[in-house]
Amino acid sequence: MTPMDMLLSRASTDRLRDPAPSPEQLMAILGTAMRAPDHGRVQPWRYVVIEGQDRPALAERIVASMARVEPEAPAAKIEKRRTRFASMPMIIALGMHLQPEHKIPLWEQEMCVAAGAMNILNALYATGFGGVWVSGALVEDAVLAAELGLSRLAGFLFVGTPDGAQPTPKRADPALFTARWHGQPVTFGADKD
Repeated sequence: MTPMDMLLSRASTDRLRDPAPSPEQLMAILGTAMRAPDHGRVQPWRYVVIEGQDRPALAERIVASMARVEPEAPAAKIEKRRTRFASMPMIIALGMHLQPEHKIPLWEQEMCVAAGAMNILNALYATGFGGVWVSGALVEDAVLAAELGLSRLAGFLFVGTPDGAQPTPKRADPALFTARWHGQPVTFGADKD
């Protein structure tokens, strides 16, 4: 598979089983995040790895967070989150160590974290693993972030080995999202009714 074939066939999956990456594999995979664009060398990435017997404890903290940020959440949603966080082979909490006083704007620092997470997802796929980035209201819970030793959350990556063949979802034609500028405002095919 060429690098382009790999990038064009990668898809997120939460159908994961053991094994997760070994510590050595994980450090190489996380090393790809350090290659994300980082204007000003702010280095805002922070990663907390949860696996093994620590997953059920994290799941209970997720449920407690839901009670704080989604008090109306149905019981089925709460139980689904508990089960997923307790059973994924590996979970990586995506932290954002942002520096509001830095000359680099916060939005750019946040995008650096996102670019790092995408590099991790690509590296997981390139090394035979799989993953999915999950977020939601939990990322706004300062208590949960602090329980993980983070100042801010960007979400969680569920990581493991894909369970069975993974279909490549059909993606939109990039031409619908691309326009050439010739001195006047552009329009996009994706925005037409």
